[in-house]
Amino acid sequence: MDFSFLASEDKIKKAYQNGEFNNLPGFGKPLPKDSLASVPEELRMAYRVLKNAGYTLEEDKIRQELLSMEDLIRSCETEEEKADLQKKYNEKLWRFNKMIRERTGTSHSKHFSNYQEKIEDRLFPK
Repeated sequence: MDFSFLASEDKIKKAYQNGEFNNLPGFGKPLPKDSLASVPEELRMAYRVLKNAGYTLEEDKIRQELLSMEDLIRSCETEEEKADLQKKYNEKLWRFNKMIRERTGTSHSKHFSNYQEKIEDRLFPK
């Protein structure tokens, strides 16, 4: 152990003995349950970094669904089935872009931001 570690530990012990931590919020209460308790320990730090960066598991799930829907659309045999899947794909893509826009404050796609605003205004008039 180095000197700085020992010195800081000593200061913390003295502050605790003097009661300097007694007025902290949550003193004496149990720690909140970890939302990532079910994630393996070696992956928790990576999940925390992603979460703190604003990346959510829900986004990843929707992204994966969009990719599989694209594959399904390409492999459709009938135009009716293709149109139905394309409609579902567009709804999911709209929801995904809305989620990104709410998180970042900007549109996910620069090319379609004006078009998206027009559609939203038509669907959800203010």
